Amino acid sequence: MTPARRHGLLIGAAATVLSLLLWSTGTLDGWERTTWDWRVRLFAEPGPATDDVVLVLLDQHSLDWASETMGLPWPWPREVYGPILDFCSRGGARAVAFDVLYTEPSVYGVYDDQTLGEAIVRNGKFVGARFLEIGPDRLPADTVTEPISEIGDAAELLANVSDQPDGDGIFRRAGLIARIAGQEAPVPSLGAGAWLVGTDGATLDALPDLARLSPDGTALLRYRGGTDAFTTLTAASLIQSELRLLEGDEPTIDPESLRDKYVLFGFSAPGLLDLRPTPVSRVSPGVLVHATALDNLLSDGFMSDAPVWLVIAGTAFMGLLAGLLVTAITGTRHTVPLTIGLLILPAASGLVAYTTGWWAPVLPGTVTAAAAIFGGLVRNYAVEGRQRRFIKSAFQHYLSPAVIEKVLVDPDALKLGGERRELTIMFSDLEGFTSLSEGLDPEALTTLLNDYLTDMTDIILEEGGTLDKYEGDAILAFWNAPLDQPDHAERACRAAVRCQQKLAERRPEFRERSGKDMFARIGMHTGVVIVGNMGSKQRFDYTVLGDAANLASRLEGANKAFGSYVMVSEVTRDQAGDGFDFRALGPIRVVGRKEAVEVFELGSDGANVDWESFAEALGVWRSGDAVRAKEMFSAVGSDPVSQACAGMYGETGEGAVWNLTSK
Repeated sequence: MTPARRHGLLIGAAATVLSLLLWSTGTLDGWERTTWDWRVRLFAEPGPATDDVVLVLLDQHSLDWASETMGLPWPWPREVYGPILDFCSRGGARAVAFDVLYTEPSVYGVYDDQTLGEAIVRNGKFVGARFLEIGPDRLPADTVTEPISEIGDAAELLANVSDQPDGDGIFRRAGLIARIAGQEAPVPSLGAGAWLVGTDGATLDALPDLARLSPDGTALLRYRGGTDAFTTLTAASLIQSELRLLEGDEPTIDPESLRDKYVLFGFSAPGLLDLRPTPVSRVSPGVLVHATALDNLLSDGFMSDAPVWLVIAGTAFMGLLAGLLVTAITGTRHTVPLTIGLLILPAASGLVAYTTGWWAPVLPGTVTAAAAIFGGLVRNYAVEGRQRRFIKSAFQHYLSPAVIEKVLVDPDALKLGGERRELTIMFSDLEGFTSLSEGLDPEALTTLLNDYLTDMTDIILEEGGTLDKYEGDAILAFWNAPLDQPDHAERACRAAVRCQQKLAERRPEFRERSGKDMFARIGMHTGVVIVGNMGSKQRFDYTVLGDAANLASRLEGANKAFGSYVMVSEVTRDQAGDGFDFRALGPIRVVGRKEAVEVFELGSDGANVDWESFAEALGVWRSGDAVRAKEMFSAVGSDPVSQACAGMYGETGEGAVWNLTSK
């Protein structure tokens, strides 16, 4: 196992333990609930049974209407609710549930209570409210507040309307079943009570499985939206409609709109103090919670908490995934999208889980991913810091700054040690440097040589080359390592041409300083070599080894025999492209190689040379007529290469080759 992978696993495991510790202690609960509310609002939409639930709200408009038209102050006489029940009966509602506690006799007298009780009896499907004192631990209630007998005895069923919100005060769950201390029979909630009264075959025994109840009797609600998700009517509109029907007038609401509906009545006017915070709104009428529970019962729409084992497994997966990826992938261009993706993944998983009915916590996975990313980045920074310092120290003297920056961004592009690779290799040497150096004092010689080498090196590095070494006035450089350069031959040839041009520009200056003209011979070849850091742990060079490098060196020396200044092999010529001037010089055999190699002169534009006559002479020489070829070479003119060919020894006939093995 690689160090990076081992570090990634350790970082991921540590991040997982940290996140699960925070999750198990409830530290993440507040943020997790907030993300749940976002999911609820995002996916809130009516379900298959939402149209079966109708809300009748005693809103501010209803209060104002009763006060202005009937002179009724609050609280209303209870007989006013009778028309609401009668209208529901007239329309054929399945059940009518009132989220109203009638725990004290009416201030308008016993007749008022009896009148409402008679309306309840006429309806026959009325679910009344009772209040069980339920604490945060949801133990059986010791205190129960019952409605007055005129209401309680007339109701088909009495249901619990009290409940406990989550720790932040928001009602995300509903207690569908509550218990009274000392009593075996459970008490349904108002929504469950409406379901029991209005649904054929509905029983309390079916509730735990249908509502996916937790051990404490609560169910996780799937909110369909606010009150606007349901058909919502005002108390005033139902009262008006019933009174108009009794007088033979057209109602404002068609009673048939309540046919087979479950009607839930509650308060929404701000002054009536029955507003509760829910995931869809921080100000919702309390009856909305009961309506949502009823809707979920009718449509099997309850949500479920993800199993603990699944949360642990998912958190561990995120930790290990984040740890492994962050330590394996480096560089800002990769790390930034990776970080974003890892942080988004838990949230995306939570959204997908919601659509399938699960509350899958997203905070444990997010915290795990964030912790693993942070740990991985710290680890990468420490490791890459050492690596960057090493790379800069090792390569600053023979790589261009641009190449070094690329290596620092992607260190994997640099393989330390040896590797086989095709390179274009350049050898350069000053002509007659020994005699030139004899005429200068050490200080002047050093200054002159440094100026020359600086000019040449700048060009090589500008063309993306790697400087291998200096040997006196000689330069060894190569292209296509440590970074890939598909156009390495072209770069090398361009560098050679520019070096010769730069030397020509400064030749007059150098002549004044040294007393002699300075010319440089360059040899280049493209081939496969071993390239890498070679040497000891204390001292090493990034250099090349192999026959291709030796041949490039031999071509540099072969310039002397031909009178040329830039000689390249046929492989280099072919890969360099069409942007250069090459003159074929024929095949040569050099020391250390049995096979001959075709070579070309690079750089001459042929302005003062009869290239066509030279090519004809070379063709004659290749055919085997050495005597005639020498005459033709001599007749070409002042071209140094032609004159050199006229005087060189060559093996003619089939397989003609210039033999430089003795040079």
